[in-house]
Amino acid sequence: MTDRVRLSKRMSRALRHDPARLGITLDDEGWTPLDALLRGLSAPGHPITRADVEDVVAHGSKQRYELDGDRIRARYGHSVGRVELPVADPPAVLFHGTAPATADAIAAEGLRPMGRAFVHLSSDPETAHRVGARHGGRPVVLTVAAAEAAAAGVVFRHGNEDTWLADAVPPEFIRR
Repeated sequence: MTDRVRLSKRMSRALRHDPARLGITLDDEGWTPLDALLRGLSAPGHPITRADVEDVVAHGSKQRYELDGDRIRARYGHSVGRVELPVADPPAVLFHGTAPATADAIAAEGLRPMGRAFVHLSSDPETAHRVGARHGGRPVVLTVAAAEAAAAGVVFRHGNEDTWLADAVPPEFIRR
């Protein structure tokens, strides 16, 4: 595992799930001072620099982070707090990867964020397949009629080029 990946995972935990562990706080929009994050991530003799964090932001595979001057936040994926990204019109179809054990419940109840702030949807079936594979077993890729859902009032936000977010998606817009 590369140093960039390790640092990104540590940043993810701090900015999405457990900021108190590093002694940082997030404001209502998920921002924290960059210098506070650097202090929290650094260990004696192993400082983390702004350049290290800028490298993760610029070259991370999932565009998880956003730098604005001297502050930073995770764009999506929070289990604490909620970043309000701008509302966006989704493509006609999006995808959601899940485990076989949850596919029937999703078909009956729709997609809910569970422990996260938003439901995460993928732009393509391959990405959804990879996401679903993390849940163990052979993943199930669900198709979401996103444009229809948006027309019916479901609000979508664009997390990054591969990720779309919604508060929830009712079952009538989900197909196996």
